[in-house]
Amino acid sequence: MPVDPLLARARALWEGLAAAPVSFAPRGGVSVVASPESSLCPAGWVGVVSLGGAAIVTAPTERSAALVRDGLAALPVEAVTDADAVCEVLPVVRVLGPATLSYASPDAFRSASPGALAARRLPGDHPDLRRLEVAAGEDDAGEAALRDITSPAFVIRAGGGVVAAAGYQAWPGRVAHISVLTDPAWRGRGLAKVTASATVAHALAAGLLPQWCARPLASRRVAAALGFQELGAQLSIELA
Repeated sequence: MPVDPLLARARALWEGLAAAPVSFAPRGGVSVVASPESSLCPAGWVGVVSLGGAAIVTAPTERSAALVRDGLAALPVEAVTDADAVCEVLPVVRVLGPATLSYASPDAFRSASPGALAARRLPGDHPDLRRLEVAAGEDDAGEAALRDITSPAFVIRAGGGVVAAAGYQAWPGRVAHISVLTDPAWRGRGLAKVTASATVAHALAAGLLPQWCARPLASRRVAAALGFQELGAQLSIELA
């Protein structure tokens, strides 16, 4: 059965980030390799990415790869990015995620109507973005990672400052990794959708594949409203 082009591009991205010969099995299943240089997870951790009913996993050493391979063999592929299930079969110390991986194609993208507050451009290193991060708090700012964007920032101003912003970081394989952040006092007004819409439109115009990686349900809803398709999930674990 042919692989959907959107899924094929997403898989190619993560296979490249694995930094070792590994691929998503055409008929599903979990492929585990040792890759100390993997970008699927923090250095020294185990990275798990599941897309379209198949998963690839990187571990820092051959020994840890064997341990992970044996442990995950007890799980169905849909459970390998379930933190609770993985903790049952492996000696996990810390977990990051899981985060849902969503992607948008030009045909599926649904742009948002800006309404009264249209998004404006700012340089990605503008001081007002740093002020927005302070207002949002360390956890939300870290999740959004606006500091890492390589595109312009698309922002909404109100009350003399930036209250919502989005942009993207250029990843390998012509992928645009989306970042979105809204001041807590301004949430629930559709501002994330407006700024993200402008960001996605910019990425698609450049021929990039927009990627939305999210843990909070509210963020996933914004992505879905813009036409993103949830294809899988990412999980990082540190072993004892």
